[in-house]
Amino acid sequence: MSPYLAAEDLSMFGTDPWWLVVVKAVFCFAFLMVTVLFAIVWERKVVAWMQLRIGPNRHGPWGMLQSLADGIKLMLKEDLVVKRADKVVYVLAPIVAAIPAFMAIAVIPFGPAGNEISIFGQRTTMQLTDLPIALLYILAVASIGIYGMVLAGWSSGSTYPLLGGLRSCAQMISYEIAMGAAFASVFLYSGSMSTSEIVAGQTDRWYIVLLPVSFILYIVTMVGETNRAPFDMPESEGDLVGGFNTEYSSIKFAMFMLAEYVNMVTVSAVAITLFLGGWRAPWPVSTFWEGANHGWWPLLWFVVKVQLLLFFFIWLRGTLPRVRYDQLMKLGWKVLIPVSLVWLMLVATVRALRNENYGFTDIALYVGGGVLALLVLSFVVDMYREKGKQAEPPAEGPAAFDPMVGGFPVPPLPGQELPPVPRRRPRRERELIVSGGPDTHSDGSSGGSTDGKEASDG
Repeated sequence: MSPYLAAEDLSMFGTDPWWLVVVKAVFCFAFLMVTVLFAIVWERKVVAWMQLRIGPNRHGPWGMLQSLADGIKLMLKEDLVVKRADKVVYVLAPIVAAIPAFMAIAVIPFGPAGNEISIFGQRTTMQLTDLPIALLYILAVASIGIYGMVLAGWSSGSTYPLLGGLRSCAQMISYEIAMGAAFASVFLYSGSMSTSEIVAGQTDRWYIVLLPVSFILYIVTMVGETNRAPFDMPESEGDLVGGFNTEYSSIKFAMFMLAEYVNMVTVSAVAITLFLGGWRAPWPVSTFWEGANHGWWPLLWFVVKVQLLLFFFIWLRGTLPRVRYDQLMKLGWKVLIPVSLVWLMLVATVRALRNENYGFTDIALYVGGGVLALLVLSFVVDMYREKGKQAEPPAEGPAAFDPMVGGFPVPPLPGQELPPVPRRRPRRERELIVSGGPDTHSDGSSGGSTDGKEASDG
């Protein structure tokens, strides 16, 4: 049966009493906060291990309370406000960045959609809520969070934060398109935008196997969305001091850091839900243990998958250097977006053929033939383009450029070159000439070892 014909059953959501909804919301908030506190310490430990250092080892056992101590220290620091800042927007920007990061977790399933667990005697699902357009809700919330960074850079009244905010906006636009195309591939294959239905569609095979290109695209775009290395251009300390949060201190600075790590957890949870089976146990465990996907066990598999993806974030930071900004934009617009659109068309073609009850052999033949035809066509176009370039007459040299043609200095246009600038004498020689010393370039002496007095005596 085609997944397009399957009706969504979300009737189990929205029936919990108000106190149970509050309990679930508090659990989601606590899950994010505890995961962030652990992720900060874990990142410092893992990077220290990669760099043969010790890492935090003072606060708590094995230094596990280091991030909590850092949070308390930031809250007790002096809260400075820049004199030229727009104070209302300056204060609201960290809040705008942090709140959307928490909102996306509301539609992430931690367990099966049925009434699997009991909380204070009330049977309920391990998910706060679900929507028929849950993933569109996630995309919308993620897009709102970028406003916090843009407003923080604009309201600070400083150049470097403004550049960091503009970089955040451009980076979000570049990578959100490819991320949406990766989501659309999952929509087409599962026939639903509900997170619980997408996880239910991965009973036999995870979508990372069926849609590997979509998974790779999403992994790259989620690193770009969270502004993590090697895509941490909005806060690159090498050229922007600290980026959009340069002028922030105390709890406002802590909220930006909190938003970054909460976004890491959120995008990891979305990747797990879309491609890694969600709360389902991994393949070896699910085959010999029937109860692995029931009760509270799905929460364990979900947490383990989240920690593995967080380790992937940390691994990238400790391995890859920061890319240049032009490389970042080229990857987003010239690689990720074209590949995502071509892959989306390919997935749509396969799903359309499956809905028409074509066999696997026929689908592979049609799709393979189409791909082969495109490759041959591109090869022919490139061949004729190279022949046309060879047949063209050699280009004339660039026209002479006069920087003062309009009465004021102007920079050269592409293809124009500035006239050569005559070299100036070294400073030491100019001082000798002014003071009556030897002028080795203008006088007629070959050695230049006689000064003016000796020449007049001779």
